[in-house]
Amino acid sequence: MSAKILDGNAIAKAIRGDVAVQVENLRVSRQIQPSLKVILVGDNPASALYVRLKKRDCEETGIKCSIVNLPSSSKNSDLTAVIEQLNGDESVHGILLQLPLPPHIDSTRVIERIRPIKDVDGITPFNLGMLTMRQPAHRCCTPKGVMTLLAQTKLDLLGRHAVVVGASNHVGRPMCLELLMAGCTVTVCHRHTRNTKDYTQQADVLVTATGKGGLIQKSWVKPNSVVIDVGIETQVDGTLQGDVDFENVKEVAAWLTPVPGGVGPMTRVSILQNLLDAIEAPLP
Repeated sequence: MSAKILDGNAIAKAIRGDVAVQVENLRVSRQIQPSLKVILVGDNPASALYVRLKKRDCEETGIKCSIVNLPSSSKNSDLTAVIEQLNGDESVHGILLQLPLPPHIDSTRVIERIRPIKDVDGITPFNLGMLTMRQPAHRCCTPKGVMTLLAQTKLDLLGRHAVVVGASNHVGRPMCLELLMAGCTVTVCHRHTRNTKDYTQQADVLVTATGKGGLIQKSWVKPNSVVIDVGIETQVDGTLQGDVDFENVKEVAAWLTPVPGGVGPMTRVSILQNLLDAIEAPLP
């Protein structure tokens, strides 16, 4: 057998088409121009690439997107001053703070300053807390994108065993909450988990987000399972490698995401969906 590939590029393209229609309707019927501000601190090449891709997605759908570039030497106070200015700007509907930030900046404190309604990345304490309470507001973008991918499989998630490898605040933890809301029995593995392979072998749905290239081998995967690869690592030759040993795992999985072209496009399109939600269904 060979796994069916969950093509994030194709799925995201279709969703962007729907977003473009909604953006045009807002502009014509309500004279609203959806607007996103992206804050980029420093000159990290990977972050700069991600920001360019996000801006391209916005331009394709008619969303106004501009980038606030700050030097890597910026202080907490510099960053929060920009955020507060954007919080109060009624023409700005969404604020996206590109992560990671330079190590001297307190990311947690800075993220807390983003107004929840404008947090289109879904990473503020308010939005993560609402997800915990099973009353999601702006959902964290990568887990939201993963759930959209899972819907494409038509798999009934109720009662399925889902295993999440990685417990970061913005991927692993909210991913667990999304799967719980979908009715899965969820196991999370992290850096202190012993014998992670023992858990992944039981997973009907496996979501891995560690950034350790090739970690998930064929022997780690339950036959006919759904495998979602969120991780990405740049190899010494400049190529990109996901957490999953793609060529071998596709021999046993039923569904599998590629890297790149799987979860990444879905994360970005989730930002656009959250931006529209900020206009259509405003939060506090």
